[in-house]
This record gives sequence, C-alpha cells and structure tokens, in this order.
Amino acid sequence: GAGGINDLPGLPAGVKFDPTDTEILEHLEAKVKSDLGRLHPLLDEFIPTIDGENGICYSHPEKLPGVSKDGVMRHFFHCPSKAYTTGTRKRRKVHTDEDGGETRWHKTGKTRPILINGAVKGFKKILVLYTNYGRQRKPEKTNWVMHQYHIGQNEEERDGEFVLSKVFYQTQPRQCGSTIKEVPQDVEHPALIKAPLNYYHPSYIPYDHHHQQQQHNDVGEQSRDRPSQLIPNLILQGDGSSLFTIATTRKS
Repeated sequence: GAGGINDLPGLPAGVKFDPTDTEILEHLEAKVKSDLGRLHPLLDEFIPTIDGENGICYSHPEKLPGVSKDGVMRHFFHCPSKAYTTGTRKRRKVHTDEDGGETRWHKTGKTRPILINGAVKGFKKILVLYTNYGRQRKPEKTNWVMHQYHIGQNEEERDGEFVLSKVFYQTQPRQCGSTIKEVPQDVEHPALIKAPLNYYHPSYIPYDHHHQQQQHNDVGEQSRDRPSQLIPNLILQGDGSSLFTIATTRKS
C-alpha cells in the first residue's frame, strides 16, 4: 500500500529493512523469475517496483517514495533504461537544470561480484549523484548514494531485466573505519578525479556485525544458524548504539 512499512500492522516503531548483499540477490532473483514460492508476501511493501517517468533515473532521489535525508536506506526494483536507442549505455541522467547542467548518477569504483557458495551470483555497482554535470563544467558531488544490484555472471545487467537499487542520503561518511576511498572512472571529467570518493555505508552497523561477517564466509552455515524471523531482514534500531533482530519461532 501507499502507507509503506510504518503502516504495516504488528510492526513496532523503529523497524528497519536491512538485507545483506546475499539476501538482496535472493529477493531480486525471485522477482526476476516471478517465483511466487520465494517472493515474500510483504516484499512489495519493503521493495516497491518503480519504472517509467517515476523511475530512479528520471526522478531526483528526494521524490522517490519513502526517501528522505534521514540516512535510512530505501530499496526499489526497477528496469534500467537505455541512454540511447542503440548501444548498451544505461540512462544515468536525472534531469537537466535550468542553467544547462545535468543532475545525474555517476558510477564510482569497480563493479563488484557477489559470491554465493563460492560462485558469482550477481554484481553490485555504487553510484553517487552529481549536479552541474556536463562539458566545460565542474561537477559537484552530493551526498546521495545508490547501490545497484543485478543477477547473472556478466558485469552489466541484461536489457529489460529488473535490478534492485538501495538509495540513501549519506549522513555519516565515516563509520567504524568502514570507509574505502576510490576515484571515479571518468576521463571526460578530470574535475571528478581531483578528490577521492568514499564508498558509503549506512549510518548504523548491527551490534553483531562481526558475527554476520563470519556467517557470510559460509553461506551454507548462515542459512542453518540464522533464527527464523517474522519477516526476514528486519532489525530494530535503538539509540544508535545497538540493534536487535526481531526473531520468532515458526509454526511447524
């Protein structure tokens, strides 16, 4: 529904949807394959599908449903559109400003593979929103960040296939030493290369972050050790210093 996560019955205030990269690919694969047996009945509430003129590369992040500058991540299914009728370049321009500059998403760093059980299951790209983009201009980096995921063994997503994007406004560039500096790969705009960019992370890290990392090293063990949950990937944010997983015993 239009109300979103906060209006779902039975969910206390503070519930956050925070799937891992592996879980994101699981949700995405079920969506791409229209696998009703694997699609969670509440998934549309947590990961709405947006496309067309309301899509990610046609709307400023602030205009996307549920997105604000509070640092909370929002997830969306969408199909990237081509920048041109021919070729494989994807549209990244959001809009052209009144003075002729563009607001557009710019990929930074390398496209990174996501492995499940030792095999490549998909890829992740990190993009940052820039304003004043264009020739003879000095692009200005914003704090808007997008992590885009797609399934498959190719670094580029398939035409017409759903991807899953996580969009958020970076409120804390550095968190627990998790910042990684990379420079954007853009020879057309030397101004972008002068200052390093950060890999952005959410403004909170689960209390059992180390335990989760160990679980990721063995996905098979992860699936057996994880407690069953009322709704997968839900966590509660407390005062910013600790997080708690909502867990329940499934009925047999």
